Amino acid sequence: MCWSATADLVAGAGIAGVGAVCVARVRRVRELPLAALPLLLGGHQLVEAWVWHADGGTGPATVAWAVIAFPLLAVWVPFAVLCAVPRRARVRLAVPVASGVATAAALSYAIATRPVRAEIRGHTVGYVLGLTHGGVLVAGYLLATVGALLLATDGWVRGLGLLAGVGALLCWVLWRLEFVSTWCALAAVCSVVVYGWVVRREPAYSR
Repeated sequence: MCWSATADLVAGAGIAGVGAVCVARVRRVRELPLAALPLLLGGHQLVEAWVWHADGGTGPATVAWAVIAFPLLAVWVPFAVLCAVPRRARVRLAVPVASGVATAAALSYAIATRPVRAEIRGHTVGYVLGLTHGGVLVAGYLLATVGALLLATDGWVRGLGLLAGVGALLCWVLWRLEFVSTWCALAAVCSVVVYGWVVRREPAYSR
């Protein structure tokens, strides 16, 4: 999320551009899902620019934003890390992957059965989705996404997990205060880290 439609549009285009370069440079098919993460994050920002222009509400832009933010990322990140790590290290990712699947299933059900509403609040967009056991779902989401990154064998990917965890906390605080939304800045920095991982590809990821 960014602080305006223009910021979301510019950030989304830039992040997606980094993602396209990552996908073009990756050498191993199994590394493709993680390399493509910036493409997904960039697309997410572009969808939110659509939400801004629609003045929030419950339309298709809002639903698309929620689908990417909640169930899709909950399964994409742990499975992307699972594909990228060596086979011998995949057992350690069983819990984040299972958490991602379970959390994504619950979030998908919520999106399918309850209206999702976006509200323009100054320089932020608030998304309202009636969730039961919200705390459990947040914990499961963080275990699946940040947890999977932190359990990777590559230093760049673990750094991405640390950045995502600390950055998400800071962005959440600013968003809750309705001061300004800075998620797009975090997504941009994370995308640069993914690019660094693609270019460097430490030996730990070789077969």
